[in-house]
Amino acid sequence: MKMKTYTPKVGDIQRKWHLIDAEGRVLGRLASEVAFLLQGKLKTYYSPNVDVGDFVVVVNASGIRVTGDKLKKKVYFRHSGYPGGIKRATLEEMNRKKPAWVVEHAVGGMLPKNKLGQRMVRRLHVYPGSWHPHKAQVK
Repeated sequence: MKMKTYTPKVGDIQRKWHLIDAEGRVLGRLASEVAFLLQGKLKTYYSPNVDVGDFVVVVNASGIRVTGDKLKKKVYFRHSGYPGGIKRATLEEMNRKKPAWVVEHAVGGMLPKNKLGQRMVRRLHVYPGSWHPHKAQVK
């Protein structure tokens, strides 16, 4: 008797919606949980080469916690492309200006760096406050 490996088809994938409250949660632990759900690793038919993940809505992103001195010592860099065009921002500044971006950046770093990862990150919705427009989807 030959054993066959099951590969999920597009029609077999059932996507759920998850609502996660980030208030008081540690950033890295929250990001790894969200990345796990986006990849679909909790599903019995998980396959690394097929996008089987769920939708994730993260609310209260401005209320995340970090351990140690990361608020002042963790620095995000970007470059304008011009000589001397490097810009720096600490986690404290970014959390004040764009709290949703901080969570998206942390989760994006934990997803695959390919087209599947790009598709997964599109199913992530992060909001700085408790309001979100996905009340109909999230039960």
